Amino acid sequence: MFIKNLILKNYRNYEYQEFNFCNGVNILTGDNAQGKTNCAEAIFYLCTGYSPRATRDKQVIKYGQDSAKIIGTATSSYGNVEVELSFYNNANKGIKINGVPIKKIGELMGNINSVFFNPGELKLIQESPEDRRRFMDISLSQMSKRYFYALQKYRKVLEQRNDLLKSNDKQTIYDTLSFWDEQLAVYAETIIKERLLFIEKLVPLAKKAHSYITGNSEEISISLEAQYLDEEDEFLQSPTSHLEKDVKKCLLLALTKRIEKDIALGYTSVGPHRDDIKIKINNEDVRLYGSQGQQRTSALSLKLAELEVFKNRFNEYPVLILDDAFSELDKSRRSRLLSYVDGVQTIITCTDVTEDMLTSSNIKVFNIKNGKIEE
Repeated sequence: MFIKNLILKNYRNYEYQEFNFCNGVNILTGDNAQGKTNCAEAIFYLCTGYSPRATRDKQVIKYGQDSAKIIGTATSSYGNVEVELSFYNNANKGIKINGVPIKKIGELMGNINSVFFNPGELKLIQESPEDRRRFMDISLSQMSKRYFYALQKYRKVLEQRNDLLKSNDKQTIYDTLSFWDEQLAVYAETIIKERLLFIEKLVPLAKKAHSYITGNSEEISISLEAQYLDEEDEFLQSPTSHLEKDVKKCLLLALTKRIEKDIALGYTSVGPHRDDIKIKINNEDVRLYGSQGQQRTSALSLKLAELEVFKNRFNEYPVLILDDAFSELDKSRRSRLLSYVDGVQTIITCTDVTEDMLTSSNIKVFNIKNGKIEE
């Protein structure tokens, strides 16, 4: 899969610009604040309907304008697809697939797949479990509409269960909580199973990528932390691998066990909304003990492994977006990274193009200045 064409209209600092990408390495270069990252963000927006930078859609509209537009054409083994996003100051964004308006953002997922990495992705390693759950959710939602819709429904039921837990009428809580628990567990089962399979596939691929980038000097290990998956062992005294467990039963047991705690807290204290990923380098927690370089390389390894998960699932690579990813990598790791993604359409943003970045036989360089491609 690769993006052939991208059009930006009144998007961020772009008035109008068209990009014609090659299916190899595309480098967007130029000084800071010229529009390189804006272009990278727009590509990711086309894939997911989500921005890694904007908290509200209308923030991407060029100052002084009422609307903005992103249009992208991509090709894959399934044919060509055109995705169009329209943004408005006073209305929700509009989405069209091949000219046909769609109402559900879930219908956008999977038309153009991408893996995005920029310095902000260090949150994946350094910050809260929410950032690591978001990594799984964005990736899995692109791969599986079933996962995306289960996640949406789970969040709605979770909100209703939490509202109930805040009630002052304890008898009503005890009488109706089991109904919400059952609903929660139905959608949670899909989420948990998909995450377990995702991590199982990710682990060997991340190990391979990390070993390659570091020159075999470090070993990465990754696991899904979901406390409720151990509940069944406590009751049955028969530990099994997480993939073999009745995850719905495990969660229901955990929810039942924590009823009094949840009532006291006023929210649901257990479930996939509290999952985490544990990442270690040479058996040490990289979040607590890793250097910034190790944390950056770990995050990058997860993203490269994600590439391969997409490839194994769809028999073609997604688009790889590396936004300012080279700024803190030494020459050796830059070269290894570029070698690793050979054969993947890659969008790179950087302030300077170095000689080691020009080794690909299929490469195109765009110099960006004030929201325009400078010839």
